[in-house]
Amino acid sequence: MRHLKQLCLGTALAAVIAAPAAAQEVEAGTSDEIVVTAQKRSQTLIDVPQSVSVVTGDTLERQGATSFADYLKNVPSLQLVQDTPGQGRLVLRGVNTGGVASTVAVYVDETPFGSSTGLANGAILAGDFDAFDVDRIEVLRGPQGTLYGASSLGGVLKFVTNEPSTAGFEGKLLGGVEFTDGGDASYRGAAMINLPLGHTLALRASGSWRRQGGYIDSIGTAGSSVRRNINDFDTYGGRASLLWKPDDALSIRLSALVQNLNVDAPSVVEADAATLRPLYGGLTQSEYLPTFSNVKYRLYNATIAYDFSGATLTSATSYGEQLQSFRADYTANLGAVLGGPYVYFDQLTQNRKWTQELRLASNGGRIDWLVGGYYTHEKARIFQNLKSAVPGTPGTLTPIDLPYKLAVYDLASRYEEFAGFANATLHLSSRFDIDFGGRYSHNRQRADQTTDGVLLGSSVIGDLKSSDNVFTWSVAPKFKLGDRASLYARVAKGYRPGGPNVIPIGSPPGTPTSFDPDTVTSYEIGFKGDTADRSASIEASLYHIDWSDIQLAAVVNGFGVNVNGAGAKIDGAEVVATLRPITGLTTAINFTYTDARLSGDTDPLVVGAVKGDPLPFSPRHAVSVNADYRWALGSGASASIGGSIRSLSRQRGTYDPVYLASYGHFPRIRAYELVDLRAGLDFGGYAINAYVSNLTNARGITATQGLTGVAGLPRYPNAALGTGVVRPRTIGINLTMGF
Repeated sequence: MRHLKQLCLGTALAAVIAAPAAAQEVEAGTSDEIVVTAQKRSQTLIDVPQSVSVVTGDTLERQGATSFADYLKNVPSLQLVQDTPGQGRLVLRGVNTGGVASTVAVYVDETPFGSSTGLANGAILAGDFDAFDVDRIEVLRGPQGTLYGASSLGGVLKFVTNEPSTAGFEGKLLGGVEFTDGGDASYRGAAMINLPLGHTLALRASGSWRRQGGYIDSIGTAGSSVRRNINDFDTYGGRASLLWKPDDALSIRLSALVQNLNVDAPSVVEADAATLRPLYGGLTQSEYLPTFSNVKYRLYNATIAYDFSGATLTSATSYGEQLQSFRADYTANLGAVLGGPYVYFDQLTQNRKWTQELRLASNGGRIDWLVGGYYTHEKARIFQNLKSAVPGTPGTLTPIDLPYKLAVYDLASRYEEFAGFANATLHLSSRFDIDFGGRYSHNRQRADQTTDGVLLGSSVIGDLKSSDNVFTWSVAPKFKLGDRASLYARVAKGYRPGGPNVIPIGSPPGTPTSFDPDTVTSYEIGFKGDTADRSASIEASLYHIDWSDIQLAAVVNGFGVNVNGAGAKIDGAEVVATLRPITGLTTAINFTYTDARLSGDTDPLVVGAVKGDPLPFSPRHAVSVNADYRWALGSGASASIGGSIRSLSRQRGTYDPVYLASYGHFPRIRAYELVDLRAGLDFGGYAINAYVSNLTNARGITATQGLTGVAGLPRYPNAALGTGVVRPRTIGINLTMGF
C-alpha cells in the first residue's frame, strides 16, 4: 500500500512521439532568430546541438491553450498521460514504463518543480501551470542529466515567464468562454500589469481564473448516483516578479507563483475491458459519493546575476511546495466486502523542496564554458486513510464513526542531493564546435512508515536509508554547413535516483528493500537548416536510447513498491518540414517513428511484461500538420485562420498483470486523429480569437487504469476498465485587450 496509489489513484501512463518543431511566429522574409536558454545561456535555436522545441506565448494565446493537454499539438515528442486534471504524467520520446518518479523535469525559469524521488508520487503530479503571460515554453528532448540533474531521463519542459520591464507601463485583460459537446460551459479570465517603479526597478504581476465544465455523467450504474457533468474543476492563481537592475552588471529578480486547482470527480470513463469502448452509451462513471482532488502549487525564487565582464555569476535560490488532497470512491471495489457501506479513501500528499544553484559562465570567446554547483533538500509525506460511509442516498457522504480504523498509512521521507557540473563548447574553427559536459551527483534518502487499522495491522518501520552516486555526461559535436545549416551528433546520459522500499508486513521473501537508479544513454544525430529568408526550414534527427535498470511500479500484499526491470531500447526518427512561402503563411508537417520496447522480462506476478513488449502509450507513428495564415486588413488590423491535425497510431496501455492474465495482452488502444481549427482578428489594442478543439469528437484514450483495485477485486461495476479520454469537441472564444 505504499502509495495506495495502486489502491486509490489508478494512475495511467502514456507516451506519444510527434516530431521536432520550431516556433511558428517567424514570417517569411524576416531574419528574426528564435532564442532559447536550453543550455543555461542564450543561444539561437539553430546553434543548439540537440533537439529543442519552442512554443511562444502568442501561439498559446491564439489557440486558447491553458494546460499541458493543449500544448501537445505544438510540442513534438511530448505526451501527457492523464485521467484527472492536476494528476498528469509527462513523457518524452517514449521513456515511460509507469514508475513513480518522473522522467521529465519541469522548470519555471530557474526553479525546478516537483519531487526528484520515487517516494512522493512526482511522476503523476507534473506541474500544470497556467500559461497566461508566459513568454515561451521550451522542450528539450533526450536526457538532460548534465545541466538539469535527476529525473530528466526523457528531457526537460521549461516555462520561461516574461520579465518585468522598465520601458513603460503595460497591461492586458483576457476573458473567454467555451462550450463542450455534452458538457457544461467553461469560463476564463486573466489580467496582467507591468509597472515601472523608476529607471532601475519594475514589477510585473498576473492573475488568472478558469472554470472548466464537466462532461462525464454518473448514470446510476449498480446503484450509483445520477448526476451530470461531474468532472468539472476550477483553477486560479497568479505570478508576481520584481526586477532590480541598478546598472548593466547587476540583476536581481524576485518571483512568486501561486496556483490552486480544485477538481470534482476524476475525468475517468468506464469502458468495456476487452474493447476499451465506453460502456452505457456515453462518457460515464459510477459515482456513489462525492470525490475531489485539490492541488496547490507554491513557488518562490530569487535569482541574482552579476556580470564580471569576462564571466557572469548566477545564483538561483528556490523554495517550492506541491500539496495535494484527494478523495477516491472505493464503494464498487470494497463496499460489498465490508458488509455494504460506502467506502472512500482520503489521501494527503505533500512535497516541500529547497534548491540552490550557483554557476559561473563565460561571456563568449573561443571557449564558452560554465561551471556550477547544486543543492536540494526535500521533505515529503503521504498520508492515507480508508474510511466507510452510510449507504443510502447516492452522491452524499455521511461518515460512519467506527470504533476501529480500517486502514491508515503514513509515509514520511527526506531527499538530499549535492551536485557539481560543468559544460563547455569549444569552437575549434568557424565551422566546427564540440560541446561536452559532466555532472557528479550524490543523494541520500530516508523514509519512515507507520500503519494502523484492521486491514493493515499496526506497525512502525523507521530509519530506512539509501544513497546513490552518479556521474552523467554529454558530448555533442556540431559542423556548420554555411550560416543557415548544421549537422550535429549527441551522446548523453541521464538518471533517476533509486531509494528505499518501505516493505509491507508479511511480504514474501525476496521482496526488494530498495530500488536502484535507472539510467538512459542516448545516441542522436541530427540536421537543422533553413533558407536565408527563413521561407523554408527542416529539422531531422535519428536516435537510439538504451534504458538500463528501469524502475517499475509493482504491488506486493496490496502495497505499492518500486522494482527494477532489465531494460528497454528505443529507436526513433523525427522530421519536421516548415514552409513559409508567402508572408503570413506558415505550414509545418511533423513525422515521428518510435520503436520502444522492453529488452528483458519483468516479474510475471507484479508487472507481467516480457522482452519485446512495447512501452506503454508509445505509438509507432505520429504525424501532425499545423497551418496558419495571417493577413493585414488595413489601419493596423489583421486577421488569421489556421488548423491542426494530429494522428497517432495504435498504442499499448498500462502494464497490468491482471489484465494480461484475463485477456492475454495488455490494453490495446486504437489509433485516433485530433482536428483543431482557429481564427482571429487583431485590432492592435484588442484581439478576438475563436477556436474549435477536437472538431470530429474523437474519443482518443489518454490513460488506462489497473483492471482491479484493492485486494484484487474489480475497481468498477461490471468489471469495467477506467480510462482517460480526450475532451469532447469544444468551441471557444477569447477576447484580449492590451493597454
